[in-house]
Amino acid sequence: MTTAAKAWQALADWKPQKIADLVAADPDARLQATVRSVADIRFDFAKTHLDEAAVAILSDLAAAQDFAGRRKTLFSGGIANPTEARAAEHSAERGEGAPESVHRAQALHQRMRMLVDAIEAGAFGEIRHLLHIGIGGSALGPDLLVDALGRHNSRYDVAVVSNVDGAALSEAFAKFSPEHTLVAVASKTFTTTETLLNAASALQWLEEAGVEDPTGRFIALTANPEKAMEWGIDETRILPFSETVGGRYSLWSSIGFPAALALGWDAFAELLEGAAEMDRHFRLADGADNVCLLAAFVDQIYANRLDCQTRAVFAYDERLRLLPDYLQQLEMESNGKAVTLDGKPLDQASAAITWGGVGTDAQHAVFQLLHQGTHLTPVEFVVAREPDHLLDEAHHETLVANCIAQGAALMAGRASDDGARSYPGDRPSATILLDQVSPHSLGALIAFYEHRVFANAVLLGINPFDQFGVELGKEMAKGLAEGTVEFDPATQALMKAALGE
Repeated sequence: MTTAAKAWQALADWKPQKIADLVAADPDARLQATVRSVADIRFDFAKTHLDEAAVAILSDLAAAQDFAGRRKTLFSGGIANPTEARAAEHSAERGEGAPESVHRAQALHQRMRMLVDAIEAGAFGEIRHLLHIGIGGSALGPDLLVDALGRHNSRYDVAVVSNVDGAALSEAFAKFSPEHTLVAVASKTFTTTETLLNAASALQWLEEAGVEDPTGRFIALTANPEKAMEWGIDETRILPFSETVGGRYSLWSSIGFPAALALGWDAFAELLEGAAEMDRHFRLADGADNVCLLAAFVDQIYANRLDCQTRAVFAYDERLRLLPDYLQQLEMESNGKAVTLDGKPLDQASAAITWGGVGTDAQHAVFQLLHQGTHLTPVEFVVAREPDHLLDEAHHETLVANCIAQGAALMAGRASDDGARSYPGDRPSATILLDQVSPHSLGALIAFYEHRVFANAVLLGINPFDQFGVELGKEMAKGLAEGTVEFDPATQALMKAALGE
């Protein structure tokens, strides 16, 4: 039996204690063991089943899986993505990585800043709107940033369109005037079918509106500048980023252009520095002192000891309403794998199914299942100390009280002779408390989740940076639409019924 196998067996043999007992036994020691503060964010895992024995077991697993070595490879620009034989250098975009990669990222950021300055100076005329077209990581990250940080101080109207459904693009067209609109097309390869179809329709919209030089209103955000030039975008309006930056890790690169334009360069720079502060913590902190690894320990307890298939994230802040959507892709596309680094079948459960919503709305929709359902679901609350409004303080006090009370209720439960009114309790939750929702804290928070994903991948022995699982469906969709692939009779009948053929 390998060292890693012994650790997994030890985890299987580990007996979890009740959360309330862990908290009550020695409250000070409990908080010291399970609470970390990094970049003005408090990460609180006190109300989970993680205990000293589990930390020891999972620390052994991390050592057996060469956590320190794989982390070093990640930050040094080594082959962190072996199936595609390339590095994973999103941290270099924040200044933490191989020196040559950091230098290149900084040069490309300067190129983006010059374009932002040119737009602000009127080089494209009077621009009021930005239509950002992308999908997956090319849309989720920019959408989260602008929605979270630009509610009161966005200097441009931004619409992020990802869906190939024409209704999404039509909605954006209805809000914007063509003569005052720039279009950013975000695609790492610049071959994404949905994105290019939406871009072609946007070009047609500008042409039909009589906009002079409509192609000149387009900006490309891509790792494949040649393809963008083939599409018709001039090299001076192409903002490249490195091939070693994965799509779902790309908001730090030129994919973050909408945030840099709408929020201003200073805000974008603060976002990068917040992420860099988390990078430094993740790179330098060892063992359970490392908050990202500690969070991964918690994740492995629930996925691979208590058989939890899902993990719920609830943002108790309207500004972070898109965070669960963002994390769905980050976590499930990264770690939704079935083979190890050496291509063998994975013996453990991989990524949990990430889902969630916004508090307090979710309390009146899904918390029934969390408190009394038969599924054990780890819950994560994300909340900020400072509100985003000047209304009566009761709004924020009620919001925060609801967030914290939900965690306490999940842990404590309440017994009753009436089964319908009985709460089993001993249900886990973690709370992430931000001082404020700022570019710096949001950058640190997103980087925390990125490194948590990586730490989980190391514990599992998988590659979090490829995504071959998304390709088969796309390939078959193209073949079905073009009629170039022979499909089964049921699929052919359904296609005819859907398109009225």
